[in-house]
Amino acid sequence: MNSFAASQQYFNRAADKLDLSPALRKVLSLPNREVTVQIPIEMDNGRIEVLTGYRVQHNRARGPMKGGLRYHPQVDIDEVRTLAALMTWKTAVVNIPYGGAKGGVTVDARSLSKREKERITRKFIDEIHMVIGPDIDIPAPDMGTGHEEMAWIMSQYSKYHGFNPGVVTGKPVEHYGIPGREEATGRGVGILTFKLLSRMGKKIAGTTIAIQGFGNVGSHTAKFLAEGDAKIVAISDHTGAYYRKNGIDVMDALRYAREHNGLLLGYDKGEALTNEALLELPVDVLIPAAIGGVITAENAPRIKAKMIIEAANDPIRFEADALLEAAGVTILPDVLANSGGVTVSYFEWAQNRQFYKWSLDRVRQELDRLLGTAFEEVWERSQQAKVSLRTSAFMIAIERVARATTLAGLT
Repeated sequence: MNSFAASQQYFNRAADKLDLSPALRKVLSLPNREVTVQIPIEMDNGRIEVLTGYRVQHNRARGPMKGGLRYHPQVDIDEVRTLAALMTWKTAVVNIPYGGAKGGVTVDARSLSKREKERITRKFIDEIHMVIGPDIDIPAPDMGTGHEEMAWIMSQYSKYHGFNPGVVTGKPVEHYGIPGREEATGRGVGILTFKLLSRMGKKIAGTTIAIQGFGNVGSHTAKFLAEGDAKIVAISDHTGAYYRKNGIDVMDALRYAREHNGLLLGYDKGEALTNEALLELPVDVLIPAAIGGVITAENAPRIKAKMIIEAANDPIRFEADALLEAAGVTILPDVLANSGGVTVSYFEWAQNRQFYKWSLDRVRQELDRLLGTAFEEVWERSQQAKVSLRTSAFMIAIERVARATTLAGLT
């Protein structure tokens, strides 16, 4: 089963609970538009490469479409289509006025020079500028991209359409960005982890947590949770994992990564493990914060954590989700758990449209408020309908998008 078909299983399960009509199911299931482009690029060594880029726009019923742009060798139309649909449900769960989109280029970002990245980014925008915009579709950073790429997107888009910083979010703070955007997804994961622990009747102090992934999301999650007195016992990146029963000094690990090109390779303050072994550690909370599809039907029976927070997009395969739910594992789904990033992207977009700068304190306060409200709504629906948090989140999201679709007369 491909990833889009698997994600549709979650949609269908929630739609069944809502008794959604066949017409609305079809409208809400299928992407509104899919764009595939060729990106011919001259590399620094003079070689010509032809890359493939994608932009999938899933749904616009609730507002302009919103979603990240990733540079990764595994990017394909199926993955982008899946993530675009997840963005529709994510923005609806947290109740911000957006639809869902996603983009990507099939390339290994780590192998590119800065000049090559800029050429790829600008050429990609040359090919899709007519289908994005501040009132149409607003890209943002994702795997393999960051604030530099977003600044290049704004610059290239402006060559065609005039200056408009609201075309993209995740820009440098000094270049029409917003404070707190870089930490937003990880901070949101931390906020929601604490809220779930509280609802489950667990004390935060001493709760053992393993985090797979120590990039932007995983590192900020680890820092926030450690500052809240949780015990981070394992961390990892693509070079390997590290475990310390008595807790890892997160600030020390962050310093080490900064001094070693952003990598944990060779970190000696914990026992070296594989990323696969980290997932199976005897911890209270497991946070997959790297790539999708890491928990499968094969390794799900060996997962010992009783709570999983999906900081990554689609980290648990559909078959594994059913096994974990049957085993009594509480899962906070990606459509809520990692929605802090798109929430602060919304704040940045609003700032750009109003030309009124937000403070870091205001960003954090509003993030906590919106995520807290969304969490309580998902929790209460879960209790009332006697369904998992994932099904509850999808039910709330589908209701909101279906209502907007019906009101606009799109069926």
